Amino acid sequence: MSSIIEQRRLRDFDWFLAGLAVIIALFGTWQIFHAQPEANYWQKQLVGLGIALTAMLIVAFTDYRRLVNLAPFFYVFGLVLLVLVLIPGVGVRVNGQQAWIGVPGVGNFQPSEFAKIPTVLMLAHYFGKRHQGSLAWKEMLVGGGILAIPIGLILLEPDPGSALTYFPLLAVVLFLSSIRIWIVMAALALSLVGVPVAYSLGVKAGVIKNYQQERIKVILDPEHANRRGFGYHTWQSILTVGKGGLVGSRSSSEFSQSRLKFLPEPHTDFIFAVTAETTGFVGSILLLAAYAVLLSRLITSARRAADRAGMLVIMAIVGGFAFQIFINVGMAVGLLPVIGVPLPLMSAGLSSVLATFIAIGFAISVRMRRFVN
Repeated sequence: MSSIIEQRRLRDFDWFLAGLAVIIALFGTWQIFHAQPEANYWQKQLVGLGIALTAMLIVAFTDYRRLVNLAPFFYVFGLVLLVLVLIPGVGVRVNGQQAWIGVPGVGNFQPSEFAKIPTVLMLAHYFGKRHQGSLAWKEMLVGGGILAIPIGLILLEPDPGSALTYFPLLAVVLFLSSIRIWIVMAALALSLVGVPVAYSLGVKAGVIKNYQQERIKVILDPEHANRRGFGYHTWQSILTVGKGGLVGSRSSSEFSQSRLKFLPEPHTDFIFAVTAETTGFVGSILLLAAYAVLLSRLITSARRAADRAGMLVIMAIVGGFAFQIFINVGMAVGLLPVIGVPLPLMSAGLSSVLATFIAIGFAISVRMRRFVN
């Protein structure tokens, strides 16, 4: 009987989803090699990919309902990591942010990326028990509290870019938990009015630093922005994207923006710009199409989930992925300010690739058990 169950599990394993994710990750490793051929980032990425695939398989063949039931434990563990990174001597400071923990032989590990998974599980654990009716204020406050703790710790690093990527997780869960439509409309209206006001107050209070203001100004008023100052990242990324043309720059191997060190952080924040330079408009569109297929596959798995908690886990993952893709691509083409958000499966870094494949493992686990009551 057990062998029959295992055969069914292997048959129900989403090989297409896993294979597509691996293809995108390998393509990303190639782009990392192109961006930094003299460094060993691409080799570390392959090691990280091996670790991530192992973690994905472990999660996929574990009953996701057990993991959701253990959500409080995982959530506390994620918070402990976020606290540890703030301790001098434990956390590693890079570019003014103490957001990493050193892992010998692999590189720096970023807890804020990993902590998204326990946060998603905790949200699914709490909201997955609901069956009908609109959300009460108490429920929304509890959901906000679940999100507020990790976000507060991440802002202490400080890493506002990573903190921003947590909001779609709660937004998707609240929307699928029957939040009243007037609350959604009020929140949107408040955002349209509140963001400019908050920005103005933040500038006057000194909370929003000069370099952050410059990165916003280069988007709002590119003609008058300082291209050699904090607008440098955006302008170099735009030039890199434009250099790719339709099918990629023929001279990119010798005179690329990344290899000549004009484009900052080409293997992480601006990996999409490197992709546009090497593969052109055609390659960029194919990459975005691959992401669209990946997200569509995840949504299909969510629709077929056996319970509400499984559906919420996958859809929160979809919301997080979609938001990060939108932000990273927007940064690369100069439509959004630079806030340091990685491109899932493409950007170099153990934390990002590990968190992404663990999330995919959860989606596969839900799909494998869609016929189980």
